[in-house]
Amino acid sequence: MADTRGLGVLMGAHDYLREVVAAVPAEAWGAPTPCSEWTARQVLNHARIDQQGYGLAIGGGRPGSDPFAPADALAADPSAELDAVLRMVADAYAALPADAEDVPTPLGPMPLGQAAAAAAMDAAVHAWDIAVATGQDRPLTAELADGIRPVADRLADRLRDSYGVFAPALDVPEGAGSAEALLAFLGRDPHWKP
Repeated sequence: MADTRGLGVLMGAHDYLREVVAAVPAEAWGAPTPCSEWTARQVLNHARIDQQGYGLAIGGGRPGSDPFAPADALAADPSAELDAVLRMVADAYAALPADAEDVPTPLGPMPLGQAAAAAAMDAAVHAWDIAVATGQDRPLTAELADGIRPVADRLADRLRDSYGVFAPALDVPEGAGSAEALLAFLGRDPHWKP
């Protein structure tokens, strides 16, 4: 039997991203974020395009825009736009056989559980970025962090070195839980404030 735990993690990360985006006050979309060059709008657009990339890669496609040059603009209904993408990704992953070993992703082929967890890492960490940027008390949960950490350990250094995707890992604060440890490993200050 294949390891499909990543699918549960992906659905949890998608739920977290949906919840955070739905709770952003209209006036907060221009807020600075832990992604120092981007506003909350740009982080949302980056996360949406990245998720689109994970879903489209399964069929051999690619998003029509660059996730690393996200627009600083919003759709009329950002939650609906995001939800359409997340449903497409969920449907694409659900259609795969449980024992799929070579799932196409923007990072190359991976076993199903790992591919889903990689997409989850992107969705959950950017949900956290938007939440803290817009003053929401919606922390990354230990359950999501624990589900993401194995793929972060496997991919983050390669992504950091090859693509400059993550800032250098930070020291983990003493007594930190798994969510804080994951955020620090991915170059984020777990106590970041605007």
